[in-house]
Amino acid sequence: MAITLSEAAAERVKSFLANRGKGLGLRLGVTTTGCSGLAYVLEFVDEMNEDDEMFEDKGIKIIVDAKSKVYLEGTHLEFKKEGLNEGFEFTNPNVKGECGCGESFTV
Repeated sequence: MAITLSEAAAERVKSFLANRGKGLGLRLGVTTTGCSGLAYVLEFVDEMNEDDEMFEDKGIKIIVDAKSKVYLEGTHLEFKKEGLNEGFEFTNPNVKGECGCGESFTV
């Protein structure tokens, strides 16, 4: 499985983990929601679940559950700052469409 992080995204996750003081890595997943059907989930992981797989990029452990794995193959995670706004941006080659507000997607 190939999930990659930009240098900016990796540094931001490292910073969050350091400020948090604990954590195994970053969970990347999908959940059923929104008008298009799927939305991304980003959260810190302290313990792995039995159906989790772990990947590593730029020193960051990325944990993905079995259900989400098929939807996330080839995803690239970027961290961007534009003016007062900042956040993670997903480039996912599996996405076929997005809702108008950009909160959910279809594959």
